Order: sequence, then structure tokens, then C-alpha cells
Amino acid sequence: MAEKITVKDILALKNKRKITMLTAYDYPLASLVDQAGIDMVLVGDSLANVVLGLESTTQVGMAEMLHHAKAVTRAVKQALVVGDMPFEAYQLDTAKAVSNAERFMFEAKCDAVKLEWFDKCLDVSREIIKAKIPLMGHIGLTPQTADKLGGFKVQGKDAEAAKKLIEQAIALEALGCFAIVLECVPDKIAEMITKKIKIPTIGIGAGVNCDGQVLVIHDLIGLYERFKPKFVKQYINLSPMIKKALEDFKAEVIAQKFPAKEHSFTIKEEELGKL
Repeated sequence: MAEKITVKDILALKNKRKITMLTAYDYPLASLVDQAGIDMVLVGDSLANVVLGLESTTQVGMAEMLHHAKAVTRAVKQALVVGDMPFEAYQLDTAKAVSNAERFMFEAKCDAVKLEWFDKCLDVSREIIKAKIPLMGHIGLTPQTADKLGGFKVQGKDAEAAKKLIEQAIALEALGCFAIVLECVPDKIAEMITKKIKIPTIGIGAGVNCDGQVLVIHDLIGLYERFKPKFVKQYINLSPMIKKALEDFKAEVIAQKFPAKEHSFTIKEEELGKL
């Protein structure tokens, strides 16, 4: 078995090879992601949408995130597991940010945490890093505060907005973040950021020149049909395959084809006769 991937390993991959990251929220999928050799597993707050059927990531809290993070860390043997700090964990009350980050590390056994850029991001990030908790930043489109960004759209499309993104990335690196997610950022701006900082950039809708890429696993395998962003590539569509299997099960039960003899248990005739 390969050794557990560390933050140092992720940092060392910059300019050597592209880094891979996928979300996972439960034991079976996290195990498959790990077996596939993906470098990092993000227990994303996208849990709200793709697993719990909620409308916004702001609707998922620490209880749900820790519950699912524990399932993921039980499954993962090699990848670096990153716990996604939900909105309530650090934006509602910044004073609770460090203790909530510690819960991801000590209760859920994550290897690092991630938080999205917001007004007090640098102050919160500084305290988390001071507590010796590995931190991943997230700039560009930040779903938890999308309403303040004009909705779910590409960020940094003019020079002034792009300059702010570059400044945010430099500031997060200076504080000690080990990587930064760039979401829905023009490819040329993402390339500029990637070249300007020494820590890895992980893109999602940010072009090929980031140091790595992340996708929501339910998007990648076709298990979330409510919304498909432009930046998603669906590698397989499992939904119709699963639906067909369920319909076959229903039909066989009704037709008394399942369970068949090979799925049933028997009792000796002599024992039956005693009854």
C-alpha cells in the first residue's frame, strides 16, 4: 500500500505534475476515489445540494459535515482528506472558527480544512493556521456568499476584479495556506495566479493551467441531474443505469422471478416434517 499523502507531498507536486482532487461524502464512494489514486478528497459543503437535496450550501451545518467527514476518513487510506468548513462554522461567528476547524481534525480525522473567501477571511485564516491546522483557501466564485458576488457567475472578468483575486491569492499564501481553490475564474487570470504563487492552485472552471483540478463526484459520474455547470465533464452517466436496475428489480419481484432458488435458504425435509 502506498503511504498516506501529506500536505508536504501536495506542495511538492507543484510544477512536477498535475494534482487531482474529487469530492466524496460517504464510505463507498470515498473508498473508490481513494483506490483510483486521487491525491485529495474534499468532503465538500456541496453535500447540501448533491446528497441532502438542499438549495444552498449555506443550509448545511457542522453536524452534517462532521457526520459525513467521519464516513470519508474511515474509507480513505492514502489520499489527503480536506474538510470543507460550512457557512455556520466560521462566517456566522468568526470566534468559533478555530474550534470548528479543530473538530474536523480531531473528531472527523481530516488532514486539513478549507474555507471560502469572505470579508474577514484573512483574520480567520490567520487564527486557524496559528492553531497549526493545515488550511486550503478558496477564491473566485464562493458559493456560500454568491449572493454578494452577483450570483453564480465567473469572477475576475475585468482588470479591477482580477487584480483583487490575485491579491487575495498572494495574501492567503503569505498567511500559510498550502493550496488555493480557484472557482469560475478566467483561464488567463488563473494562469497568472498559478505562476505568481508558490503553493498549488486547484481549479474548478479555471482552465487547464492550474496546478490541479477538482470536480464534484456526483457531477462526474452523473448522479446529480438538477444542474450541470459549464465546467463539468461527465465521465459516465450512472443515473439511467441505476434506474434500469431498480425497474428490473421491481419487475422481477412482481413476476416472482426474484428471489430465485439460489437466493433462498432451505431446511431439511425431515426437520420440516417435525413441524
